[in-house]
Amino acid sequence: MENRNMSGDRTALNELLQAYLDGRLSRRQLAARAAALGVSVPALGALLSARPTRAQDATPATGEGASPEAAADECGPFGDYEGQTLRISVALAETEAAVFQEVIDAFQEMTGGEIERVNIESEDVIRTLEAQVESGNVEIDLLTQDNNSLAPLVDQGLVEPIPNAEEILPETTIEALKPVLQFDGTYYFLPARPNVQITYYNENLFEQYGVEPPQTWEELLQVAQTIEEQAGVGQVSIQGVPGGAVGVTVTQFLWQAGADPLNINTPEAVQAFEFLQELEPYLTPQYPTATFDTTNTYILNESVALAQNWPFGVNVIVQEGGKEEVKTYDGWEGPAGNALVLGGDVFGIVKGTPNKEFALDFARYFMCREVQEKLVAELGWPAIRTDAFAAVEEWQQPYFETIREALEVAQPRPNVTYWPEVERILTDAFNDIVTGGAPVEETLDRYQEEIEALKSGG
Repeated sequence: MENRNMSGDRTALNELLQAYLDGRLSRRQLAARAAALGVSVPALGALLSARPTRAQDATPATGEGASPEAAADECGPFGDYEGQTLRISVALAETEAAVFQEVIDAFQEMTGGEIERVNIESEDVIRTLEAQVESGNVEIDLLTQDNNSLAPLVDQGLVEPIPNAEEILPETTIEALKPVLQFDGTYYFLPARPNVQITYYNENLFEQYGVEPPQTWEELLQVAQTIEEQAGVGQVSIQGVPGGAVGVTVTQFLWQAGADPLNINTPEAVQAFEFLQELEPYLTPQYPTATFDTTNTYILNESVALAQNWPFGVNVIVQEGGKEEVKTYDGWEGPAGNALVLGGDVFGIVKGTPNKEFALDFARYFMCREVQEKLVAELGWPAIRTDAFAAVEEWQQPYFETIREALEVAQPRPNVTYWPEVERILTDAFNDIVTGGAPVEETLDRYQEEIEALKSGG
């Protein structure tokens, strides 16, 4: 009886796949019915990759940015890794880890290899690898790392170059992701998870205060003033926690003014800091404690009506928090337009690993359309490819439209080994000028001297 049931399930699955390829089922219908047979989305993707893709499904959900040929997913085939173990360094939240493990399980089932996930925070990856390389006992094969901390990995020879990266990358890879993967024209990394801040606003509060989402710096200041006057307290927030949060905030305002975060004593940089100084009295008193997690809390409890934060907040605020009145858009323009920090993680192959092909195949699998759709739908992660947004539910669609628009104006931070020190300097300048009201030009002149010392290796 058991064998007959298994055979029946396989027959039913084959019929579902054929119905999908014939155009009689949508991708969503296929996934739902396959799930009833116990087939995961990644495993379903692997089965589909072995069959011709129907023409009408080859058009990206976005309607742009990819050709039909590119959208026909190239997932697989993969090698046979029976008896091999791949160790992946990745830091994830609990809910993220569960979905990531499902991806791992499906890949293990397809390839016969074993995968161990090692939880190492981004700031500890370089130090951990240095110690392992020095001791001659490297225990990581594939790492994920924040795209703002890549230069030391290349500079110290801790990761392998990937000369065939262009062949591995899906044709629908978002173009903005590619520059951060390269150093001196050579690929050392592959995209894992892009990220970009989007702007959240409470539609009900905006209607109450009679304001619209600001499109320019001038409108941002006006909206902040109007809300502060009517509410009696500021409800516009910027992320002011020292370090990375302030680094992103200040870098984005600098870019929007046409300035460079490595040269902060220019007229454009002065303009950015002067604007932040003018905006500060109308900000929420909570802004010095605002970062990626507390910003969600402030939006949820309505002490903040407007703030920028990473896209994971959509699930936290709207889906889990039930705040359907919270909407998003891609933010405001400064004198030089809108510019946002490209965040997220990339894959790197650890220098000297005996499992390089295993690692590359896992990265290839992770970039497959079906896997990316799973991460988008279940975790709210932005996809690395333009054709992976079809799996989002109807309520998610406007939020992911915002994410795609924001990615179009995103750019990587300077990939220099001393960037953490630059963030410290930007934080000090922010605290002195924005929070403390110090004179802008002379303060920036002083901090530029510290940046110049970093550039010269001092």
